[in-house]
Amino acid sequence: MERKVKNQIQGYRTTEGAGVSLVRVLGNTTVVEYDPILMLDSFDSMNPGDYIAGFPMHPHRGIETISYIYKGAMTHKDSLGNEDTIEDGQVQWMTAGSGIFHEEKLPETDRLLGVQLWLNLPAEDKMVDPEYHSIKNSEIEEMAIDKGKLRLLAGNYKTIKGYQSKYLPLDYYDIHLEENATFRIETDNSRSVMVFLLQGECEIDGVVIQEKTAAKLTDGDFVELKTRMKQAQILFMSSQAIGEPVVWGGPIVMSTQQDLKQAYEDLRNQTFIKRKISY
Repeated sequence: MERKVKNQIQGYRTTEGAGVSLVRVLGNTTVVEYDPILMLDSFDSMNPGDYIAGFPMHPHRGIETISYIYKGAMTHKDSLGNEDTIEDGQVQWMTAGSGIFHEEKLPETDRLLGVQLWLNLPAEDKMVDPEYHSIKNSEIEEMAIDKGKLRLLAGNYKTIKGYQSKYLPLDYYDIHLEENATFRIETDNSRSVMVFLLQGECEIDGVVIQEKTAAKLTDGDFVELKTRMKQAQILFMSSQAIGEPVVWGGPIVMSTQQDLKQAYEDLRNQTFIKRKISY
């Protein structure tokens, strides 16, 4: 059975961090439909003034953040002692788990183009140890497809394995299609699947998805992506819906009000970080 477009959400321009202009696509009003993707922000600017202020040190608990910088750079520093920069085509994967502080700097480049996802953690994994991993281009398989290419950012594509998530499965593809292309992806019917148009536009079962728009797909065994007069860069995400309560307060996402309250008490009491390191 073919997957079709269930709904679409077009992003809107807003400001976050210390003054970073970005496109907010998914957020706290979309958590049920797009489960387990909590948030999706897109960066796209050739004006460094839109982003060089970055995101100063701030906390997270109960989620994973996955940043894909297709063009530009992002420097991550955290309370575990990690400091790392990703550049064109690379990924940062941070598991906040029981608690982490981090900052993200966005150095000046010709163009900043990318996406940050917040991936929810199941209740049983909310308090796992925090971790950080960068996925460099040497770890990302890039393969030719008919009239385009596919970059395997994480998960599996057919028999090819990329970076594997420890908690929820996530197949994450960056798909580039030329004009008048058709690309079919076989999917597990039990998975929650969405696409995001980073650049250009495409069609799924005759429905046009425009640039900077997310589309949640119906259940099915496959999806066909088609382009017409425009090229497209499409981010494909397939994961497992959690189906648990989402209690969201700023940078912290838990499963109960009590757990959220405890997180903010931990911040006030300076007991938020459960795993400490010595510099």
